[in-house]
Amino acid sequence: MSAAATVTTPPQFTRENLLRIARGLPADVGVIAKLGTMLQDPNSDLDDLSALLRRDVALSTRIVRISNSASYSAGTGRVASIDQAVSRVGFGEVLKLVGNATAARFTELTLDVYGIPGKDLRNNMLYAALATEALARPAGIDPRIAYTAGLLRPLGIMVLDYACRNYPELKHRYAPNQWQTYAAWEGTTLCLDSCQVAAFILEDLGFPEDITSAIRVHYLTRPEDFNCRLATLLNVANGLAARVSYSFQGETQWWELNQAKLDAAGIGLDDFEPAIMQIEEKFEAALAAIAA
Repeated sequence: MSAAATVTTPPQFTRENLLRIARGLPADVGVIAKLGTMLQDPNSDLDDLSALLRRDVALSTRIVRISNSASYSAGTGRVASIDQAVSRVGFGEVLKLVGNATAARFTELTLDVYGIPGKDLRNNMLYAALATEALARPAGIDPRIAYTAGLLRPLGIMVLDYACRNYPELKHRYAPNQWQTYAAWEGTTLCLDSCQVAAFILEDLGFPEDITSAIRVHYLTRPEDFNCRLATLLNVANGLAARVSYSFQGETQWWELNQAKLDAAGIGLDDFEPAIMQIEEKFEAALAAIAA
């Protein structure tokens, strides 16, 4: 974590307390970590995936409901169990099915300290996940890894917002007229960095290093950060999200799209048009599935 000379991190924001808060969030994040591992294991089958998802009743209920939407059912009739829902979508789409359910669950989570409504949080999670996934293919990066990184990127912001609710000494919420970025507010007020917080929480939950490392440096504030291709891909994906107003006010400074970022991510301008069409189509389908 970063340290400021005149600010001491309050006890409410110790690593142990932030991990405790993260573990108290909806269990979907931990499920996604285990799901990602299982999807990489050739010995895993659909029964294993169903057994994992069945552990969280609220999540599995939401997954069944979303799998009955027009985006997934395609007139094939309704399913009534998590086993049927997983069988319907198969290995290829189960991560996005869980991602849709996770984003839908976080719609109920308004981040008052950061000034982020639940709907905006959901839209950023979904759009950035789909954008990172779409750009990963021409960049030669595993699309599942990319999707997961895009989906969970705001985790540090969520956890810090929760922590601030139990910090009565907090004098200033984030205000764009006082701080240009969330990072500036976090450093001044909490002596913390939400990207670093997200990274160590995801490490604790067992996510792979390529995801945690990318989220840690995806603002690309230092020249060496460009050496992490997934970090630059996350940055470019959020630049696309910003163009359609699915970004957060305190992060827009980081999302300028330029050739240096494209080169570092391993994508070209000719990759953008097909990717954007794919992103828009899948994003609208995801929203329709969540609303069904």
